[in-house]
Amino acid sequence: MWEPVIGRLAERHDVIAVDLPGFGASPMPPPGTPPGIDSQIALLSEFLGELGVEKPHVAGNSMGGLLALEMAARGLVRSATALSPAGFASRAEMTYGRVSLWLSVRLARRTARYSETLFATSFGRKLGLSLFVARPERLTAAEAAENTRALAGAPWFDATLPALRAFEFADDQDVEVPVTVAWGAKDRLLVPRQARRAAQAIPRARVLLLEGCGHVPTWDDPEQVARVLLEGAAAPGPAAATAPRAAAPV
Repeated sequence: MWEPVIGRLAERHDVIAVDLPGFGASPMPPPGTPPGIDSQIALLSEFLGELGVEKPHVAGNSMGGLLALEMAARGLVRSATALSPAGFASRAEMTYGRVSLWLSVRLARRTARYSETLFATSFGRKLGLSLFVARPERLTAAEAAENTRALAGAPWFDATLPALRAFEFADDQDVEVPVTVAWGAKDRLLVPRQARRAAQAIPRARVLLLEGCGHVPTWDDPEQVARVLLEGAAAPGPAAATAPRAAAPV
């Protein structure tokens, strides 16, 4: 998901795009590791320590966005930018999101081997990816197929999804580093009204909407997303409390 923006970010920063344990190309964690945010933070911190990286700027999307915010709350990072993060859904919204993801992964696992054929047309990409991307026709058939295979091939997904169900970002944490929460204005998985809850939970965060973007905004508008990420990393300190506002259109 980061491929559309890596080049833009790398012009100003060293960029490490991480596949979390049990997702993407990363192996499963050691046997007995409990699924959930605490384990992901511990494993990611260990990985960064092996690279000699201390307090990086971090950004994440969905579960990765919640991970970035939790790392900020624990003082492990220099700044955090969360794109449509988990952790702010109502019970009904969480049920809808969990069921939608569960069904999407099951469908992806059944169709992954045929994905190039299924996504050969823009209609096929809209049908298969509209839950995640507002403009799936902008992806090539190869990009759509690769994303589907990654979703289907995440071995820790089944255990991680229920572990996230009860996890909410606490609103009593005093986050001392710059935080940006950017929500896709056309997010169909974690609906944009959750951005207001993020603004209430993190009063000094910069909270904004990504115009024309879905749940995975890097594919919808990489220029807009890269600008938000770079601004978040350049922020001198926590911003004044703000309501969600639209990012300037590209």
